Amino acid sequence: MSQDQTPPLTVASHDEVKEIHFDGEMEDRIKNILGRYSETQAALLPVLWACQERWGWISAGIMEAIAERLALSPAFVESVVTFYTMFRSRPPGRFHLQVCTTLSCRLCGAGPVIDELKRTLGIDFGETTPDGRFTLSDVKCLGVCGEGPVIQINDDYYTRLNTEELGRLLDEFK
Repeated sequence: MSQDQTPPLTVASHDEVKEIHFDGEMEDRIKNILGRYSETQAALLPVLWACQERWGWISAGIMEAIAERLALSPAFVESVVTFYTMFRSRPPGRFHLQVCTTLSCRLCGAGPVIDELKRTLGIDFGETTPDGRFTLSDVKCLGVCGEGPVIQINDDYYTRLNTEELGRLLDEFK
């Protein structure tokens, strides 16, 4: 765990993303994305990524703005957001902890790490701490099976964790 500390997510409030009008910077990003695809619909995933990167999550207001901008139905955009687990339709904590719960990580000792995470944070999967600092999610593979147990915090991976290392890691983020 010698890497630099993971930066916190920038997360917009419900009021900030209730109704969205893309500013010049987002319009430029969307135009750039659209330029890479022959079909507008094919640009939906990258546009969703850009919006989630900007606001931290995909609100109903963001979905409506994307639907209007890409000439897609709002229901279609919502179906994509709710289908893919990588898109957040609720605001996350400043640190989104995604824990691999598959067999590979379980065999490497993820069970005690998961139990300690839940106990220390006082939340279960799919929940956010009352102070808005941490959101805990279970995921079905982070792609580094030989390095388990694995936790992704925001965009950074932490591997070969045990309960002692987890405690030190969480202390860094508190």
